[in-house]
Amino acid sequence: MALALGRYGEDLAARRLAEAGMTVIARNWRSGRSGEIDILARDGDALVVCEVKTRRAGPFEHPMEALRPRKADRLRRLAECWLADHGGPPPGGVRIDLVGVLLPRRGAPVVEHARGVA
Repeated sequence: MALALGRYGEDLAARRLAEAGMTVIARNWRSGRSGEIDILARDGDALVVCEVKTRRAGPFEHPMEALRPRKADRLRRLAECWLADHGGPPPGGVRIDLVGVLLPRRGAPVVEHARGVA
């Protein structure tokens, strides 16, 4: 169930990024045991490392509050691994974005995109 929820949230996030003019270049990219980048995208000449957090409405924290400093550090390390494997940093640099997906009990999902969160 949690995997399906996460995949659904990532699908919505990828769609939102594409609607914002970005090109999704990889999803669920893994670097050994270091972890996973949910979505990698290009925004002009910048590389965007995107963390996706999906939550059902309820007593849990809002998805936009879920990126802690430790996770941000891991995403930076993973971005360095990606760049080492793919020819170094692009001219526009690297940015870490967060997409939060909130699934209400009724109605359409709420998708929020925050740029440059870490």
